[in-house]
Amino acid sequence: MCNYHGTIRLLMQVLWAHLLCGWAFGSELTFELPDNAKQCFYEDITVGTKCTLEFQVVTGGHYDVDCRLEDADGTVLYKEMKKQYDSFTFTAAKNGTYKFCFSNEFSTFTHKTVYFDFQVGEDPPLFPNENRVTALTQMESACVSIHEALKSVIDYQTHFRLREGQGRSRAEDLNTRVAFWSIGEAFILLVVSISQVVLLRSFFSDRKTTTTRVGS
Repeated sequence: MCNYHGTIRLLMQVLWAHLLCGWAFGSELTFELPDNAKQCFYEDITVGTKCTLEFQVVTGGHYDVDCRLEDADGTVLYKEMKKQYDSFTFTAAKNGTYKFCFSNEFSTFTHKTVYFDFQVGEDPPLFPNENRVTALTQMESACVSIHEALKSVIDYQTHFRLREGQGRSRAEDLNTRVAFWSIGEAFILLVVSISQVVLLRSFFSDRKTTTTRVGS
């Protein structure tokens, strides 16, 4: 029974540490980017910190957007034009506020839905003495494996949510086009049918003939 309760406590510790790591070391957001608009985000980063910026356009137009990343001094670290998705990893060379922007200024009437995940730093050790010289116990190793598996599950869930959102957007757009195409075909069919009926009636209609009598 003691081993059972100890296992439960360790699993709860893994879940709680995983949640805390997600809150403290990552910025994840999905937002609307209107046409002719630009949206910037800021993050305070210390020197030597490893960071990863990942983004993807979920809906809108050709599913592309401009992305730009600058360090604390305004030096451009990353710049791409009309990208559907991408990932960029860098190590901060300076202390300060880093800025990354998404631009839809090249689009005149189509707004976009953009998802990004900005990871700052590495996850702290699951256990305070995880980096000790001696090996981890079997239970601690199992908890670390579960922790890594949970992070992979979250990544996969995010990936499939984005694919589901993008697929739903494409399906709705296709459904709208099919509906308008069907309405157009029905209207054309109605006009052609009426035209044929009028034309056939003109062929079989009785024409009045006029007779002129010539007097002597």
